[in-house]
Amino acid sequence: MDATTPETIAGDALSDRGPDALDRLLQVLDLRHLEGWGPRGEEDVLRGNSMPALANRAYGGQVLAQAILAADRTVPDGRLIHSLHGYFLREGRVEEPIDFAVERLRDGRSFSARRTHAIQFGKPILSMIASFQEDQPGYEHAEPMPDGVPAPDEVGSAFDELGALPEGADIRAQFWADSPFELRHVGGSLYLHPDAAVAHGGTPPATQLVWMRTRRPLGIKDQSMHRALLAYACDQLMLEPAMRAAGKSWQDVAATVPMASLDHGMWWHRDVQVDEWMLFVQSSPTAQGGRALGTAKVYTQDGALVASAGQEGMIRLPA
Repeated sequence: MDATTPETIAGDALSDRGPDALDRLLQVLDLRHLEGWGPRGEEDVLRGNSMPALANRAYGGQVLAQAILAADRTVPDGRLIHSLHGYFLREGRVEEPIDFAVERLRDGRSFSARRTHAIQFGKPILSMIASFQEDQPGYEHAEPMPDGVPAPDEVGSAFDELGALPEGADIRAQFWADSPFELRHVGGSLYLHPDAAVAHGGTPPATQLVWMRTRRPLGIKDQSMHRALLAYACDQLMLEPAMRAAGKSWQDVAATVPMASLDHGMWWHRDVQVDEWMLFVQSSPTAQGGRALGTAKVYTQDGALVASAGQEGMIRLPA
């Protein structure tokens, strides 16, 4: 996620633009290998472009997904990413290509470790370390999905809400309206209004439930791509529980509150299909000093815990 700025969007035919957005995303995730060595002696350098984005700032989830796929290209066959930690160091610019320099830290009997720097103008904009593992049998347990969650078809789509915006609406919503993913917030989104508890004088929760999937079937079986796309999707949601607890909407913060992802940690527990409904169970345990922590557990519709994520972000809400 990158710092917010006011944007103007039109409300006509927003839902018709999604498949094009998904095609564009798959294109920018198709990295090309460059000849030569990286700036720090890295053995592998790949290059990618960016999706259109607000204020021409590259979306952090896109850069993270590209870094995952760049590292994935260098590991032995059969090893999939199971964890990462990345720091967003500088904003990226969509008009310039991004180079991904991959350092092969270790290849063991079943694990591989890679460090990837995403570089623009000779400086890193993202630094990420990721671990990959062969599929292996072992003891399993998992925290169950919450009970009583409404099914996706019982929850309103964000596209219906955004599609009803009047022409010229001033909101940081173009990114969401043109998203490759469909989002359905249980209990209501934060695009136009704060949490419903605010209107009734109550205390809003620092939690939320969101169903999400790509806007159409991918037709791709590659698990590496599905895991990278999940990282892309996570970044757009991670700070929303903190906003919800503060009684703010995207409409409220669009013009006045600087926001940006600072770091992102993620763990994949089981295979994931991002073109099938996934439930994000989210919370914000704490916010202080202009920073907020967001966490997420990601479940399949039948209740399998497939991933967990944590992110600290800058969110300069007034005290």
